[in-house]
Amino acid sequence: MAKCFSFTAIRDRWFRLSFFLAGLKSTTTDLGDGTVMHCWVPRTREPSKPNLLLLHGIGANAMWQWNEFISSFLARFNVYVPDLLFFGDSHTTRPERTEQFQAQCVAGVLEAQGVRKLNVVGLSYGGFVAYSLAAQFPEMVEKLVLCCAGVSMEEKDMEDGMFQVKTVDEALTLLFPQTPEKANEMFEFVFYKPVKKVPTYFIQDYIDVMWKEHLQERIGLVNSLYRDRKMSDLPKITQPTLIMWAEYDKVFPLELGHRLKRHLDENAQLVVVKDCGHGINKEKPKEMYKHIEEFLIDPLLYPKKANQSSGQKAD
Repeated sequence: MAKCFSFTAIRDRWFRLSFFLAGLKSTTTDLGDGTVMHCWVPRTREPSKPNLLLLHGIGANAMWQWNEFISSFLARFNVYVPDLLFFGDSHTTRPERTEQFQAQCVAGVLEAQGVRKLNVVGLSYGGFVAYSLAAQFPEMVEKLVLCCAGVSMEEKDMEDGMFQVKTVDEALTLLFPQTPEKANEMFEFVFYKPVKKVPTYFIQDYIDVMWKEHLQERIGLVNSLYRDRKMSDLPKITQPTLIMWAEYDKVFPLELGHRLKRHLDENAQLVVVKDCGHGINKEKPKEMYKHIEEFLIDPLLYPKKANQSSGQKAD
């Protein structure tokens, strides 16, 4: 019997309405070669405002991960929010699964929108894409914010015991759970204070709507992050960069944030948000927004403010 009522689908429609009412419009860009990108863009672009690109993580489409931030960001920026490939309405028939190809597709959307310069915020997987965008298109990216994005990891880190999971396959069962039991394990893995006792019906509904489609393609995205990854291959970008990390991140341990800070040296600042897990946008959205806004709007004063912030640490 087909499901006739879905809380997840209803909430997805509500997010769509919320984005529209906030001042964004839904667009699709055909990049050719079987690649189509969906992106939320300003209904009316204001030349006096700087541009801001928000790149989501791997858990859901862009609306679910940025909804709490949209109104605040729109007050200060022209905001662009794409669905990365195999999320939302973005897809490709091409075989590439790398963050480099994702970044090229995002750049194609921005070019189609006439955006030449912008700031970029990347959350988790979106941070990999953001970093690659800054490396490949340095003239486009002015400032970069990376939130819990393990771009500095190496393939050997898993063998060396850095991660709580022992294999990539084990990580995939947590990142893309296909049963409510596995989803509850994922909540424990991703959040410092996970929500308890979510009804099984709601979890299964979310799995059916969000984690069934393009499952193999998304697995390919994760596999491409780990395969043959070495720090020696990571470009050293030159844009001012804010590295934001959760104190108790189990997906990408905090050591990776310190490693990236050493790699970028004086071009980067590292801020550690306390009492928080990998799902920083859900557990600490106010702190996350505050750091992003101050770094992008008032970068000269930001280091002092970050060091004075209560409950947070800055390097």
